[in-house]
Amino acid sequence: MDSAVTQVEPLNTDPLASCLQAVFGYRTFRQGQREVIDQVFLGHDALVIMPTGGGKSLCYQLPALLFSGLTVVVSPLISLMKDQVDSLKQMGVAAAYLNSSQSREASQQIFQQMHRGELKLLYVSPERLLMDSFVERMQALHISLFAIDEAHCISQWGHDFRPEYAALGRLRQLFAHVPIMALTATADQATRQDICQRLGINPYVLLTSFDRPNIRYTVAEKLNAANQLRQFIQAQNGNSGIIYCGSRRRVDEVAERLRLQGYKADGYHAGKTQEERGDIQERFLKDQLDIVVATVAFGMGINKSNVRFVVHYDIPKSVEAYYQETGRAGRDGLDAEALMLFDPADIGRVRHLIEQAEPGPQQQVEFHKLNTMAAFAEAQTCRRQVLLHYFDESASEPCGNCDICLDPPKRYDGVEDAQKVLSCIFRLQQKFGINHLIEVLRGSKSAGVVDRGHDKLSTWGIGKDKSHEFWLSIIRQIIHLGFASQDITRGSSIKLNPQARAVLKGELPLLLAEPRITLTTDVKRRGNSRAPLNYDRKLFARLKLLRRSLAEELDVPPYLVFNDATLAEMAAMLPTSPGEMLAVNGIGETKLKRFGDEFLDEISDYLAEGS
Repeated sequence: MDSAVTQVEPLNTDPLASCLQAVFGYRTFRQGQREVIDQVFLGHDALVIMPTGGGKSLCYQLPALLFSGLTVVVSPLISLMKDQVDSLKQMGVAAAYLNSSQSREASQQIFQQMHRGELKLLYVSPERLLMDSFVERMQALHISLFAIDEAHCISQWGHDFRPEYAALGRLRQLFAHVPIMALTATADQATRQDICQRLGINPYVLLTSFDRPNIRYTVAEKLNAANQLRQFIQAQNGNSGIIYCGSRRRVDEVAERLRLQGYKADGYHAGKTQEERGDIQERFLKDQLDIVVATVAFGMGINKSNVRFVVHYDIPKSVEAYYQETGRAGRDGLDAEALMLFDPADIGRVRHLIEQAEPGPQQQVEFHKLNTMAAFAEAQTCRRQVLLHYFDESASEPCGNCDICLDPPKRYDGVEDAQKVLSCIFRLQQKFGINHLIEVLRGSKSAGVVDRGHDKLSTWGIGKDKSHEFWLSIIRQIIHLGFASQDITRGSSIKLNPQARAVLKGELPLLLAEPRITLTTDVKRRGNSRAPLNYDRKLFARLKLLRRSLAEELDVPPYLVFNDATLAEMAAMLPTSPGEMLAVNGIGETKLKRFGDEFLDEISDYLAEGS
């Protein structure tokens, strides 16, 4: 194993800054990183709350290189461990992981490296870490730090509680003098307190902004989901993305439809074998697959930096889950999109699933989280403000980079349309659901309408000038405003509420939102992005091709060579010497030695062709 940087020789009086530049290729620390690393060197515990892509890993990876002992990282997924270790190895760092997928011989080899002091970072699962035999082995070693990644799994208030994580509180008793660092991207106040209590730590807390300004948040009413998705993906120009669905069946349907439309897409869920899931993940990481359609089983282990969009085809169960899943887009800091297709009926379906669980505190937590997710989806104010306020972060100004800010809902006098809907509900004797109601409004001659004589009603066809999607949106708004409601116990039939009388009599002014039948994809973005303002797009495309060929030779994902943000900076700065190349963010000394010549040659050739 390459252990070239296990002993970092500082080039100046600041070994942390030297290591940051030489190994990781960054000129400066991001907000809070330096402070938390300093605290760890003082032997203090730490709780690090940073958004996905915000630089959490560096908070333990950099000190691990300067500590004399071993840093043990607790990670929940095999894929997450592998991805982190592969990335570290590309930078010349001596790192390894232990998990159930390895052979006994491979595990023994790693144990030997541990005992010989050849490793700086070791990634393990919580179950492995707390096995008596492994604890005994660690007690014979010099452990410098425990880093617990995805620490929200410790708390019952978190959105992904795991009992094996809750047992990590034993670390404080077993290794009283070893500092513990807990890290997560998603933890509200209750979850943060619970993490500290269960781990028995009184830590230095780094709480940076939850904001991901490069992600544009859009929530669209789910009207014709298949067409809406096709329209959105067409606008993505072949970029890489993840589509989350609420069921395995939906995953398979959407993936198949995308393949028929000519996209390189595949479905990922727990119904597939471990080999199939591993193959899909590998192809996605290596840019051989553009789109993964998945249940929530996919993603926690994905460190792919160039995911440009995340779609929620169905509503997530919590704001934390939504935040974490959308956070898989744009980890490189470049512009990214997060689209959610929202059908209010989905809330009822998810609530029904929660009701099947055993009653108790955990069920109440899930109901609360679902209600806050519904409030986010239905909000008519800046999406980012709603998100940040949920995590107790103040945001006084609208963000300018969400659907509400970029294309505010337009209102119109909706009294006449509402009267048409309410009158039709009354004529149908409050016994039918939304689809039948729309068929009658639009003058359908379907068997279901004609056989019941509903084509003879006075309200038949009074809305034929508007589309099915238009009336679907109006009916949902009328329900949302409390003039009508759906009776789930009677086949979701629509009933009039007492408040409807005033609308029918014209006694109440009523402003409704104009239904958005198509997605807005051409509005200008006002968010912050880490991309240079001006970079040469042609050169950027050539550098991506070079990166892909190098990655294929090494059999690694392309972003482990350089991520898109680094390539964009190259295409802006046009470095022509090793010294200039080192000034590009994301290029350290190991990567310069490994890949620098090829990229310098490509840039020189490009400049020569243009001169």
